[in-house]
Amino acid sequence: MRPVFAPPRPPDGPRLTTVAAVCVLVLVAPGCAPQQDSTSASGSSSAASCAPGSLRTHTPGKLTIGTDKPAYAPWFQDDDPADGKGFEAATAYAVAKRLGYGPAQVAWRTVPFNNAITPGAKNFDLDINQISISDERRRAVDFSSGYYDVRQALIALKGSKIANARSIADLRGAKLGAQVGTTSLDVLNRVVKPTRQPAIYQKNDLAKSALKNGQVDGIVVDLPTAFYITSAEVTDAKVVGQFADTGGRPEQFGFVLDKGSALTPCVSKAVDGLRADGTLAALDKRWLSDAVNAPFLK
Repeated sequence: MRPVFAPPRPPDGPRLTTVAAVCVLVLVAPGCAPQQDSTSASGSSSAASCAPGSLRTHTPGKLTIGTDKPAYAPWFQDDDPADGKGFEAATAYAVAKRLGYGPAQVAWRTVPFNNAITPGAKNFDLDINQISISDERRRAVDFSSGYYDVRQALIALKGSKIANARSIADLRGAKLGAQVGTTSLDVLNRVVKPTRQPAIYQKNDLAKSALKNGQVDGIVVDLPTAFYITSAEVTDAKVVGQFADTGGRPEQFGFVLDKGSALTPCVSKAVDGLRADGTLAALDKRWLSDAVNAPFLK
């Protein structure tokens, strides 16, 4: 997903020093507690502000949810988020319900992938679009708790020279591609480290077309998407394998919200509740259960 180059935040030191000086001069003045940044401050008021129906949303009485178009399976079905079918559509409605919004009170808005994670005011309350949580992106937007633990995978045409690859080393000389700004491209660059310049596409649709036309040997996408592409869209392709987690923290998809949004702790609380009560696991089993048994490429 496209790196976001947000302006650096000013150092915290001078700001906290100023606050401390004010507190020394006016010992009884309210508001002299240690100051928080926008993320932690929004979390402190969650108990009071997350009551169903009390949220200050983009459109009063509605919860506006963004996603890209086309809305791909298995995350959505029939390019229609509003029908509630597919893992992300169903997850979005489950979160909306916990926030006090029924299906009729949910409004969907088309938001291009890269627009969702760039700095600036948003025209949605939350966005769901297979967007991986990262510290870099947190400089521009807020994220909820993760609602899905994801791995990246490689797909190739069945007759490709890498169709039977068993290791990352087997992939290094191949022509590979991925969508711009995604963790798929990050894995391609940081983990595979191909010797040939990767092909970079604005949309996964373009990457799929390039694969189908033999312009690339393989493309990297998330694992459930890989299984869907090979079973329903490019049926002469196969899932070559998946990549193990890299680094100390697993990749997770999260809802995207405006930076410093008062809704962030509420959405995180809803996601945490859905994980704790087994709802997310049940939705995973229903919509994503085919994404299993892909060999690991090491």
